[in-house]
Amino acid sequence: MNPPYAAPAPIRTDLSNAFANNTMRVRLPAIIDETVEQNADYPAGVKGRLRDLRDSIAGGAPIPRLDGASASDHAEWDEALRRQCAIVSAEATWHNAEWFFAETYAYRCLIEAARWRESGRDPFLPKKRTELEGRALWQLLERATEPARNAEEDLRRAVALDLWANRIDLSYDAALTRGTEISPEDLLVDDRGPLLAYLAATATEPGRLRAAGSIYIVADNAGSELAMDLALSDCFLRHVCDEVVLCLKAHPTFVSDAAPADVWMMLAEMDRRGARAAALAGRLRAAWEEERLRFLPHTFWTSSRFLWDLPLPLRQRFNDARLVIIKGDANYRRAVGDCIWPAHTPFAHVLSYLDAPTLCLRTLKSDPIVGLPTAGAAAKLDLVDSEWRFNGKRGLIQFKPQTSKSHNVALEG
Repeated sequence: MNPPYAAPAPIRTDLSNAFANNTMRVRLPAIIDETVEQNADYPAGVKGRLRDLRDSIAGGAPIPRLDGASASDHAEWDEALRRQCAIVSAEATWHNAEWFFAETYAYRCLIEAARWRESGRDPFLPKKRTELEGRALWQLLERATEPARNAEEDLRRAVALDLWANRIDLSYDAALTRGTEISPEDLLVDDRGPLLAYLAATATEPGRLRAAGSIYIVADNAGSELAMDLALSDCFLRHVCDEVVLCLKAHPTFVSDAAPADVWMMLAEMDRRGARAAALAGRLRAAWEEERLRFLPHTFWTSSRFLWDLPLPLRQRFNDARLVIIKGDANYRRAVGDCIWPAHTPFAHVLSYLDAPTLCLRTLKSDPIVGLPTAGAAAKLDLVDSEWRFNGKRGLIQFKPQTSKSHNVALEG
């Protein structure tokens, strides 16, 4: 499918975008160094391959192909790499390619170097375990499981906590250190009102929110954010729908992104963390056993493709859903094309290629943004905080109603 309207060109890793360039030259190499340090018992060959990858990325070397003999997905990545060479009209390097491709592919190369497909060993597990063993996550879960007066209050709180938990990103210290305490001005767009109005309008009984149809949550980080995804899933199952599907990564990536193993690790940890956490874990396990809670890992979420290129089976699932929730910064970049739109471009305009009602929950950790309320809002933020687009302080709760079929046909035509 074509991108929405006339989308700007995606951000590149060259000096045209300082944040993307710094990610490839500095942040990603540092993440690889840390991965080696935290897996001290890796074989020498694995450590050597990781260090070679680190040097290649930091130095802006040509981007290598995957080993076709060992990588079952090499054909898709080969095609993506060929597209990058065509875009740059030269050999694609870590420092001239489109950022979304370069970053997702770098993590794919990382797990190949770590031999994850052979061992099943998550190279980022030590860092994930450290967060699980801390206090902040469990204090947040206590807040999320406090009794609420009604379904609307319960859902408003669950959505807000799920948003701010997106700050807890183990690959990005600038956001991580801010925690989940917020100021009122941190929330740049708050569409919880339109979301609740939609759920009430489509409910099968007056005065309630429940109706048929599944809710899909495209997960981002494990740890605190995954705990809030699960609390939100429980809230939906109690008040809104009969099935929640959690879309997960097919392999470890972006340090803390959630794969199925992270869900089961989280549920096991909840059992040890007090009565309310254990009760939540019990409800979620029961829902999974009854097939009302599903976990759906897919390679699309670790690919370099944008959301308008959803594989047909996933597209059909989403378009039949009662609600699709897109979580986090990387998924937001995937949804809007990882490009610099005018910041007040309507959110519904950019995501009109998705039929389903869509909610985005994202704290800002990169430049792309749409849906600010006025044409001058971005300029005002620039005056207050020159790093507001990527320092993890601000957040968005953005809702798009169902796209009309006629509009979608016009778009595709």
